[in-house]
Amino acid sequence: MTARNQRKTPAARQTATAWRHANVGRLLNNAVSRFESRVLELMAASGHGGTRIAHVSLTRNLDVEGTRLTELARRASMSKQAMGELVDQCAVLGLVVREADPNDGRARLVRFTPAGLKWLQAFGDAVDVAESEMRQELGKATMDAIVQGLSAYGQRFDPLEEDR
Repeated sequence: MTARNQRKTPAARQTATAWRHANVGRLLNNAVSRFESRVLELMAASGHGGTRIAHVSLTRNLDVEGTRLTELARRASMSKQAMGELVDQCAVLGLVVREADPNDGRARLVRFTPAGLKWLQAFGDAVDVAESEMRQELGKATMDAIVQGLSAYGQRFDPLEEDR
């Protein structure tokens, strides 16, 4: 603790660090955690109790027609090794398979299985329900402003946009 902080009263020290709990990044993280927890609850209720948030990281970046592991890792801002582990976990669950890339015999694509496509539909349905609940709680005007603002703010950072 610095000499400056030692002289402050406990209340003053708490006020000086309040930004750690009230900054927009923390608030966004809390909201994402609540939203994703609700999606996982809904997935479990629809028979997909093995779903973990990490699996969502893979599947939100996986094109329906298939994607190379290196591209999945780039999109998710993960190492190839970590993404490989997620692919292996999802393969054990029967959601994805690794297949030869028809455009490059040396490369492999990760693709959804038929069961994975059903899982993806259930995931989409769960997201729709969670978003509808959020809209109901916050109101249409607030949700519209959130969606518009976050879309504008995050547009430059969308890893999927680099492909288009």
